[in-house]
Amino acid sequence: MRIVLISTPIGFLGSGKGGGVELTLNSLVSGLISLGHSVEVIAPKKSKLNESNVKAKLHFVEGEDQISWQHQDYNSPASIPDNSLLAGMLEKGIDIAKNADVLVNMSYDWLPIWMTLNIEIPIAHIISMGSESSVISNLISKVYDKYPINFAFHSKMQANDYPFIKNPTIIGNGFNLDNYNFQDSRKGSLAWVGRVAPEKGLEDAVYVANELGEKLKVWGLIEDEIYASRIEKSFPNGTIDWMGFLSTDELQKELGKCRGLLNTPKWNEAYGNVIVEALACGVPVIAYKRGGPSEIIQHGQTGYLANPDDKETLLYYSKIIEKINRKNCREWVEKNASADIFANKVLNWLNKVIIEYK
Repeated sequence: MRIVLISTPIGFLGSGKGGGVELTLNSLVSGLISLGHSVEVIAPKKSKLNESNVKAKLHFVEGEDQISWQHQDYNSPASIPDNSLLAGMLEKGIDIAKNADVLVNMSYDWLPIWMTLNIEIPIAHIISMGSESSVISNLISKVYDKYPINFAFHSKMQANDYPFIKNPTIIGNGFNLDNYNFQDSRKGSLAWVGRVAPEKGLEDAVYVANELGEKLKVWGLIEDEIYASRIEKSFPNGTIDWMGFLSTDELQKELGKCRGLLNTPKWNEAYGNVIVEALACGVPVIAYKRGGPSEIIQHGQTGYLANPDDKETLLYYSKIIEKINRKNCREWVEKNASADIFANKVLNWLNKVIIEYK
């Protein structure tokens, strides 16, 4: 199969601005290539794929980034900047897809979804977020009426944000496990990984670390400097150990040394990539039972789930995290979230999309 992927218009691959979509795209490309398929990726200028994805052809597009819908009001109108990166990526993607089997859109934005009704090329959409925009949700509903197969979601909890979707296609996620080394480090620090932005709830993880009298290692792009500064000033100096944004290889080496990962989203996470990355390293996870993480973590086996925003229960579980057998964590990922498992789920879905157009 020849597959064309459109990346996120939020930032170039490798910048960290695209959040989980960057990792998901690289993992999907890796899985598709290993299964013998041809892959081309449309991405912003300066993008880089993982070294293992050299067989994929990368097409660059220049233009202005879109504003993430996470940082807009739910009822904001759709907008498109002059010299739009999103429009340029879609234009190139459609042109290349004329000689391909399917075009896969990984950007959470209105234009690719709207175009589904206006061209005859199969466009499949991997929806990367819960409902963050009335414009996009209403548009998905409209397109879904004609092309119900064309949308896939990472988790059931995410799909529930779109009540008009009946029997949603759930593809989960998966990663190239050769990139993650198991470490049996039960005495390390607590960790937190993600974009540093209000919807990620970093302050709750810092609270736990402070109550335990230790430093919290924080990895990720600081997307909101004001938010990060406010948290830092709210706790004793040195409670946060800012580790920066690292490549997958460097992150897994350091993350694997930690005794546990805290995951504290304030919104409906579509899946929880960093949770699976931690589990792949043998690191158990303590998370709020909100969104995708509640479907990934096996309570008492690979980590613990606390009720949303319940910091005290989060703290309690942090004190007993060493009870988790770290081998259980790695085994769950191997059985449920490898790149090949993920790619096969996506391929089964794409075949249905393609048949729909014949």
